Amino acid sequence: MAETVELPSRLAILPFRNKVLLPGAIIRITCTSPSSVKLVEQELWQREDKGLIGILPVRDATAADSATTTTTTTTTTTTTLSSHAAGSDSSTTATTTPDKIVAKSQTDALHWHNRGVAARALHLSRGVEKPSGRVTYMVVLEGLCRFNVQELNTKGMYTTARISSLEMNKTELEHVEQDPEFVTLSRQFKATAMELIGVLEQKQKTGGRTKVLLETLPVHKLADIFVASFEISFEEQLAVLDSVDLKTRLVKATELVDRHLQSIRVAEKITQKVEGQLSKSQKEFLLRQQMRAIKEELGDNDDDEDDVASLERKMQSAGMPSEVWKHAQRELRRLKKMQTQQPGYSSSRVYLELLAELPWKKAGEEQELDLKAAKERLDADHYGLVKVKQRIIEYLAVQKLKPDARGPVLCFVGPPGVGKTSLASSVAAALGRKFMRISLGGVKDEADIRGHRRTYIGSMPGRLIDGMKRVGVCNPVMLLDEIDKTGSDVRGDPASALLEVLDPEQNKTFNDQVIFVATANRMQPIPPPLLDRMEVIELPGYTPEEKLRIAMTHLIPRVLDQHGLSSEFLQIPEDMVKLIIQRYTREAGVRNLERNLAALARATAVKVAEQEQEVSVSKNVHELSSSPMLENQLGEGEVEMEVIPMGTTVNNHEMSSAFRLSSPFVVDETMLEKVLGPPRFDDREAADRVATPGVSVGLVWTAFGGEVQFVEATAMAGKGELHLTGQLGDVIKESAQIALTWVRARAADFKLAASDEIGLLEGRDVHIHFPAGAVQKDGPSAGVTLVTALVSLFSQQRVRADTAMTGEMTLRGLVLPVGGVKDKILAAHRYGIKRVILPERNLKDLVEVPSTVTSSLEIIAARRMEDVLEHAFEGGCPWRQHAKL
Repeated sequence: MAETVELPSRLAILPFRNKVLLPGAIIRITCTSPSSVKLVEQELWQREDKGLIGILPVRDATAADSATTTTTTTTTTTTTLSSHAAGSDSSTTATTTPDKIVAKSQTDALHWHNRGVAARALHLSRGVEKPSGRVTYMVVLEGLCRFNVQELNTKGMYTTARISSLEMNKTELEHVEQDPEFVTLSRQFKATAMELIGVLEQKQKTGGRTKVLLETLPVHKLADIFVASFEISFEEQLAVLDSVDLKTRLVKATELVDRHLQSIRVAEKITQKVEGQLSKSQKEFLLRQQMRAIKEELGDNDDDEDDVASLERKMQSAGMPSEVWKHAQRELRRLKKMQTQQPGYSSSRVYLELLAELPWKKAGEEQELDLKAAKERLDADHYGLVKVKQRIIEYLAVQKLKPDARGPVLCFVGPPGVGKTSLASSVAAALGRKFMRISLGGVKDEADIRGHRRTYIGSMPGRLIDGMKRVGVCNPVMLLDEIDKTGSDVRGDPASALLEVLDPEQNKTFNDQVIFVATANRMQPIPPPLLDRMEVIELPGYTPEEKLRIAMTHLIPRVLDQHGLSSEFLQIPEDMVKLIIQRYTREAGVRNLERNLAALARATAVKVAEQEQEVSVSKNVHELSSSPMLENQLGEGEVEMEVIPMGTTVNNHEMSSAFRLSSPFVVDETMLEKVLGPPRFDDREAADRVATPGVSVGLVWTAFGGEVQFVEATAMAGKGELHLTGQLGDVIKESAQIALTWVRARAADFKLAASDEIGLLEGRDVHIHFPAGAVQKDGPSAGVTLVTALVSLFSQQRVRADTAMTGEMTLRGLVLPVGGVKDKILAAHRYGIKRVILPERNLKDLVEVPSTVTSSLEIIAARRMEDVLEHAFEGGCPWRQHAKL
């Protein structure tokens, strides 16, 4: 709180623009200008608790010219000082008169008040702005006592003043306190203040601390504290500041406290009036509810009749078929007899509104089907996929010849990122129909397909009907995305519910003309009855050459556009795209390839934005420095100090649009490693993995396409047991047992054991491991790979690093065909494998493999397990001459 202090004869002056600090008041300010920072540093920061400064009100020249100053008992005086006196480096001293301080120059004058308040710092904190490094101070000031300015001059970067205190000494104060008029004014002020505190206590549950101050502090100090807490005008603040006479100060303070009290009471009256009106509204609402109940009893409910009539008109204009219209009319008659409070009213109404909103006869405008244009559209949107695009053209040709034909439901099956969803979108574009995508991933409730029963509260239509409602036409192309990811539980089986939708024999009576297209990553999870209703078109994946063409034609332009770039900013040569495909992605699709390209685009966007910002900022600085106003302010020595500066925003849009790089960024190997990191894959992986005996290279199929799978085997002292690790399924465990049995049965034939009497596993265990243990593995196609790894282990001969294999084997050594041959061949090609051993009966599947891939691989057909072993080792099987088979 404010206390009596002894003021020095000279104080450093901190100007407050259009603001007054009164004794006893506390204010927080932020100092950022050089002059204010220098003042705080020298007068407060270095002197710590002993520092005092003067706070002097300042107003703009225009405001001072238009303002009229009125006082009650004393004359309010104004200090007029040139801006040089405010903060120039030269020392300019003003002459003093009783009413006015006049500077030597009156141009661009700031108007200073001739009375201020001495203040001390309660809290000081220093900060540094980044990245400019400018020092700022946050200061909490407490007003102490009034002073009068006798002379102003400058000290370095800030203003100082010779002052005289306006506070009364102890003898003068005791004399005034004995004055009967002062005693009366004090009682009146305290009574008004207590009344205000009482009102605030009832309203805000506060005021206990204020009561203590009211009872302990002198009344003339309380007047300043109370007034400082009110939001009053600058002129009123100056009037209180100039009230040196205690009686005058009490009169003004009592008026302000009483005005604040009256404003609170008026606000309370308004609040009570509003609450009364709300109570009246609630009363009217209850009466209206009673009136509505009376009308319902009398059967005279006009509002509901209008609402239902509107719904009936909407149903009539929906164009429902006759059977549906009869059913809807029956439901509407039932709705009219129901009361709104009945449980079934809302569900019946929602059902009728759904019937009225469905597009029964509203078909989208179909353009004339042009097969040549459709083929060009497919070629433009998708590279490769010749067989798939040919099947889509055949489908469209049938639609052109027989528009009402219900053809098969196309189901695109393939790993992620091969273009299944975009193919469905291209079908819709070729037909000129609207496209609607419905995701079935994670759906476990058959009500999501058929819709909920109307007996349930909050029942909703199925996803298909809701999609028809949202698309707004009866002939869209509807994509059933992720159809292989539906589940089943106690709520039913959504896949079985889809049979009704996709079965041509059941949906031929449907009123819509929807063309359904489905997508899936795998066929195995799809129930056979549902799979039988669809025509499966497999999209196994892309070759590296196809990925390169897709990246150059589709991905790079799209990535540049998504990141606000163009070829003027970033160029990615074909060689670098090849490196990304070979070293950073091994996938069937192109999603990871697109992510890596996007990473390069983001890195380039950062560099472009940084250079653009540098050019924009330098241009703004040039424009600002050419401003006459800034030249004038710089010439004066210091821009006006704002105690709490306002932030400004620089608009660089015009400079950004005009900015261009002198040369584009061209991606090279250095940039690839800097942005994408070290290469994730290399061609030496297979050679490194099979460097020791007991390791073979297999080919497997996954939901993400084909993959290369290494199989490792080792032996150790034990009891002849087989150990399997790698998160394996039952089928692959059985394949491992079959492989070990076959090798043990032919151990002597292949010279793996000394004689038939000595077992192959005598005194030792065999451990077979499939690396990547976090991935589940199952299936029979690893049989030949397991046998090769075991033979390599027991013979201590290494398998060829450039050879991969796949195939199921029988207990008699026959090699059986497997699935996913195209995916596996593409995986071997991606990994740099040169030779692939396939079951002989799988050679017919090579027709689907692109010729560019088969020409770079040596395909070896195997009918028996001995054929596999003959080609899996360098120089053939060295013990084949001893074989008895």
